[in-house]
Amino acid sequence: MRGKSIMLQGTGSSVGKSVLCAALLRILKQDGLRVAPFKAQNMALNSFVTKDGAEIGRAQAMQAQAAGLEPDVRMNPVLLKPTSDRRSQVIVDGRPIGNMTAMEYHEYKPQLRRRIRETYDRLEAGVDCVVIEGAGSPAEINLRDGDIVNMSMAEAADAPVLLVGDINLGGVFASLLGTVMLLTDEERARVRGVIINKFRGDVKILEPGLRMLEERIHIPVLGVVPWMDVELEDEDSVTERFHSVRREGDVNVAVVRLPHISNFTDFQALNLMEGVSCRYAEHAGELAGADMIILPGTKNTIEDLLELRRRGMDAAIVRHARAGGLVMGVCGGYQMLGTVLRDPMHVESRVPEVSGLGLLDMEVTFAEEKRTRQATGCVEDADGWLQSLNGALVDGYEIHAGQNRFGARCVPWMRIGGEVDGVRNAEGNVLGSYLHGLFDDGQLFGRIAAHIREQKGIQGAAEAPMTMEAFREREFDRVAAIVRDSLDMEAIYAIIRGER
Repeated sequence: MRGKSIMLQGTGSSVGKSVLCAALLRILKQDGLRVAPFKAQNMALNSFVTKDGAEIGRAQAMQAQAAGLEPDVRMNPVLLKPTSDRRSQVIVDGRPIGNMTAMEYHEYKPQLRRRIRETYDRLEAGVDCVVIEGAGSPAEINLRDGDIVNMSMAEAADAPVLLVGDINLGGVFASLLGTVMLLTDEERARVRGVIINKFRGDVKILEPGLRMLEERIHIPVLGVVPWMDVELEDEDSVTERFHSVRREGDVNVAVVRLPHISNFTDFQALNLMEGVSCRYAEHAGELAGADMIILPGTKNTIEDLLELRRRGMDAAIVRHARAGGLVMGVCGGYQMLGTVLRDPMHVESRVPEVSGLGLLDMEVTFAEEKRTRQATGCVEDADGWLQSLNGALVDGYEIHAGQNRFGARCVPWMRIGGEVDGVRNAEGNVLGSYLHGLFDDGQLFGRIAAHIREQKGIQGAAEAPMTMEAFREREFDRVAAIVRDSLDMEAIYAIIRGER
C-alpha cells in the first residue's frame, strides 16, 4: 500500500462514515498534512455547486471545508440524484448526462471505472493523503461485479480500509462479523481496522465483546466513538433532523418535508438563531401554529406538488398565506408558488403541466439545460418590512432547470447580476428565490424573525446569530477532538503509512 490514502467503509448506509471522514480530515490537517476527501459515487439529493459550476454531493463539499479546501469536482466524480423510486439523474464530472433506471445504471457503471481512477489520481497527486469514503456496504455480494465505490475503489487507490459499524442501530457485532465474512480473501486483507460508532454508555461494558470480535475476525478494533450530537450537514434524506425540533421558540418555522426534498441543509442556519423553532412537516395538521412555512428544494417539483395535494397540504399553505402568514419557497418550492408549471420535455416529470399554488404571479417552464453556478444575490428595491435589507449581499448557489416568466403582480426583491431572481407578492408575505444557502450568514432570516416578532408584539431583538461558516469551523474542531480522543490515532497513522 502506497501510504497516500485511507478509506472508510461501513456495514451499511448512515453508519456515520461522512462525519468520521470529516473528523479524520480535520485531524490530519491539524497535524500538518495536506489532505482531501474523495467519494467515487454518491447518491444524494443534497448537493453543492463548485466555483466552476460543477455539481457534487454536499457531504464531499463539507469534508473539503473540514480539510481547509475549496470543494472540487474531483472529490466526487459521480453523483446520483433520485427522481423517483426507480430512476436517477446521473451526474458525471459535475454535469448531468441523463436519467437512468437502476438496471440501466448498473449496466453503465463499468464504463466509469477508468474515468474515476483517472480523477482520483489527479486529486491524489496534489496532497499528502486522501480520505476516501465508501457507500452503503461492501458486503452487497449481488453488486460486487459492478462495484465502483467500495472495494473496487480501495483496490484502484491501493487504500487500506477501516470498517465502521453503528452500535446505535443494534446488532453491531453481527453486522461487523457478517460484513467481514462476506468479503473475499483479498478484500478482507485490505481491512486494517474496525471502528464502532455512535456508542452511548460506558465503553468498559463493551470490552468483552470487542475482544471476542477481534478473535473472530483477526482485525483490531481501533476505537469506540461516542454518540455525537453532530450539526454538520447530512449527506441525504436519511437524517434524524426531520424528526426533531431543536428548541422551543417565539418564532415557529415549518419546513414542508417533500418526498424528493433536496438541499434541506439550507435551513440548518435557522437552528442557530436564538428563539427560533424549526420543524419538518409531512401533514397539513403539522403546519398549524407556524409563523412561517418554507417550501424547500426538490428534485421532482411537479410530482412533489401533486403529493402535497394528495396530503391536503396545498390548501393549508394557501390558507396560511391568505391569512397574512409568511410563506417562502426556495428553488423547487419557489416554483410551486407560481400559477402553472410546465415540463414539456419531461425533464423532471412525466406530467407535462400542472397548476401551481397560485401565490405568485409567475409561470415556470423546465428547460433541458440545468443552471448550476455559485452566485451572489443582492436585495434591491425592497419596500415594507424588507426595506432595511436593501443593498445586502447574499452568497449561495443555484441548481435548477426551471425558467420563470413573471406577471405584472410579481414584485422583485432579489437580483443576481442584475437579473431578477427572487420575487414576492404585493402584500409582501409570499416570496421566493432560487438561491441555496441564502440563510447561511443570518442577515436575511434575522430580518424575517424580527418581522415575525414585531407582528406578534414581542419586544427586544435577538442576538446576532453565528454564521454557518463560523459554526462549521467550530463543529469540525469539536468533532475532531472527540474522534481523536476515541481512536488509536497512532495505529491509524501506521496504517496510512502502509505498516503492518
